[in-house]
Amino acid sequence: MPESVPFTDIAMDDAMVERVESVLRSGRHVKGDECETFEANFAAACETDHAVGVSNGTAALLLGMQALGIGPGDTVFVPGHTYFATVSPVLELGATPRFVDIDPDRYTMDPDALRAAVEASDDPTAVAVTHMHGQPAAMDEILDIADGNDLLVIEDAAQAHLATLDGDPVGGLGDVGCFSFYPTKNMTVGGDGGMVTTDDEAVARQLRALRNHGRDETGEHVALGLNYRLDETNAAVGDEQLARLPEWIEGRRRAASQYDRRLGDCPAVATPATVEDATHVYHHYPVQVSTGERKAFRAFLDERGVATGIHYDRPVQEQPAVRERVEPAETPVAAAYCARTVSLPMHPRLTDAEIETVCAAVEAFADESGQVETQRSGPGHSE
Repeated sequence: MPESVPFTDIAMDDAMVERVESVLRSGRHVKGDECETFEANFAAACETDHAVGVSNGTAALLLGMQALGIGPGDTVFVPGHTYFATVSPVLELGATPRFVDIDPDRYTMDPDALRAAVEASDDPTAVAVTHMHGQPAAMDEILDIADGNDLLVIEDAAQAHLATLDGDPVGGLGDVGCFSFYPTKNMTVGGDGGMVTTDDEAVARQLRALRNHGRDETGEHVALGLNYRLDETNAAVGDEQLARLPEWIEGRRRAASQYDRRLGDCPAVATPATVEDATHVYHHYPVQVSTGERKAFRAFLDERGVATGIHYDRPVQEQPAVRERVEPAETPVAAAYCARTVSLPMHPRLTDAEIETVCAAVEAFADESGQVETQRSGPGHSE
């Protein structure tokens, strides 16, 4: 039995190191073949016409929105449950975020709540959808709403590399898809990086200019861009990681399946739901604990060598930097979820012994806390 179970495990192998060494020896560290190769392979994996490498996932969201023309006076609908980086680019561009509640099963934007928010808006412009935890959002319904209201669609796919909906990869469903390669993501690069995918050639051309000081293919500065380039060493590692990603996804799904079987009936936690039309890639494996039990639950697991995380502890509109810039917004399902969520260890190399350690600790907590029944957050939910 392992002494401890880490929350995540970042994979680097000799092939990645050797490819970086080759780049370093080449003397071409930016704007070279490695980035172009990685972009082409990533676009193929996402089944999009274009992929544009950038410096990080936040830059992907910022430049993706900017390339679509989002700016002052525009309203962008965002989920109440997401990472700060989904919302901060909206504010940085001078647009107004409108917060939409989440589905209590999927943990992603609720299409019914989106429809109501759009109908109540005087100037709907775009919707930024997060594929939270690696679970694709309900894009069929969301795209129908977007089409009916002439909304741009930004996919925040930072946690959902190669997740699919009805067989179609995320990142190619909206106008742009935005990915992060931060070290803890399902795939990473040598440090940090991001990618924007699109089928729109004009948007791709604008993205390439915006990431490179606003310079187009002629070398002229046609826009007020900054430096958001993805460098060659990071691109080289990213391309190697992309090749291994399908195998790693299967490892995550295997671990999630074992958690589901072992903890599905455990009264201490509610395990995440999956939907038939989607391939969940499990960036996180979030469970919900009873209200007020989270601190005790995490401490109990920590004492038994099991690391945990929280994604995230409050709706994003309650973060101080957002709260002081937006009108108050009620997202009760997101608020209830954020108060109860705990992420268990999740990575492709989790062993059976490590999963046993995690599950045994969760079950022991249930025994000691009196077998309190836990349900998913949100009104109207039934197990």
